[in-house]
Amino acid sequence: METQTKQLIKTTFVNIGLATCIFAALLLVLWIVELLFPSLQLLKWHDAAWCVGIPASIIGVAYILTIKDPQNYVGFYPGILMSVLLGVQFFLQKQYDSTLLYFCVFIPFQVMSIINWKKPQDDNKPFAPTFLSVKGLLLNQLALILIVAADYLLATYVINHDGILDNFWIKLFNGLLIASSVLANFWLIYRKNDAWRYWVVYSISGIILFIILGNIFSIVLFIFFLVINAMAGIAWYRSTPADNKGWVNDVEKQRADIKKKIRRH
Repeated sequence: METQTKQLIKTTFVNIGLATCIFAALLLVLWIVELLFPSLQLLKWHDAAWCVGIPASIIGVAYILTIKDPQNYVGFYPGILMSVLLGVQFFLQKQYDSTLLYFCVFIPFQVMSIINWKKPQDDNKPFAPTFLSVKGLLLNQLALILIVAADYLLATYVINHDGILDNFWIKLFNGLLIASSVLANFWLIYRKNDAWRYWVVYSISGIILFIILGNIFSIVLFIFFLVINAMAGIAWYRSTPADNKGWVNDVEKQRADIKKKIRRH
């Protein structure tokens, strides 16, 4: 058991090193682009919040690369550090709602994930990921809509004090960003594949949001997040037993029934 833990820790540090190299290469490319096109202002070293966001992003990538293995609970330790850094970043940006979200929701979720993932299994077999049931999937979609709506109203009447349709798309995709990350972090606790579906929604929402805001660096960053989140989701899907695929199995059965009916006719 001790040897296995050491291996998990070693893998985590390897992923931190890999993430650091990836970001070093990314920053180098952006620096070269900025030299060629100074008006873009891609690198904002004068901005304290932006500087805090760099190590947060590096550790965040290492976190995702690590928990791509559904047995490696050690990945949540850098995940907690990432959440602390992001909480500080949002505090510096005076986005106090996001600061509270990271410190009061995401960090406790990640602690719960460590506790749950470390639990020994009765049969000593690796704990494989599963999918939600159809009912669970529908309830989660409803939760997603309710969180987006609540965040939209909060942004309109409490934070921005603007009209209901002012900055509509910014508030909508920001709400999707928050809602999908809440659900993704929650379902990681229970090793549900659906967490990665919400991480993909999170990544796509971030890409669209920062296209609207014209933040090229964040667009590139979220495109990268989309790739690694999709890779992690595929890895978890492949490690899921056929009888644990929940709503996916139901969808596949429905497709098979439709094909049979079409062939009969």
